[in-house]
Amino acid sequence: MAEALQKKMQQEVEKFKAIQKEYQTVISSRQQLDSQLTENNGVKEELSLLESDANVFKLIGPVLVKQDLEEARQNVNKRIDYITAETKRLEKTIEDLDKKQDTQREALGKLQQQLQQAQVKAAMKA
Repeated sequence: MAEALQKKMQQEVEKFKAIQKEYQTVISSRQQLDSQLTENNGVKEELSLLESDANVFKLIGPVLVKQDLEEARQNVNKRIDYITAETKRLEKTIEDLDKKQDTQREALGKLQQQLQQAQVKAAMKA
């Protein structure tokens, strides 16, 4: 019985590690989105300071291409909207992973108690 519990415990620990790894990946993605959002907000602020006849250039590969100011503003706003939506989606994923981690911790705690009880019983029999 103790061997079966140990095997189950090992499986649950592996599940927990997988959840933690996914959690770290999502956190990293969210941090990257935060930095992109900050950068795009800075660009939006800079574009708002320009007059309507100002020249705006967009870097495409190794080439700077002239772009309409209003088009540049729209592109930046669309990027900000997209990044904000992605951030909200990742926040939901983070919440779900938090719940999964808590559930997994509880399962591990119960299994650990069962394993300890089984070891005590085995020691009493020996």
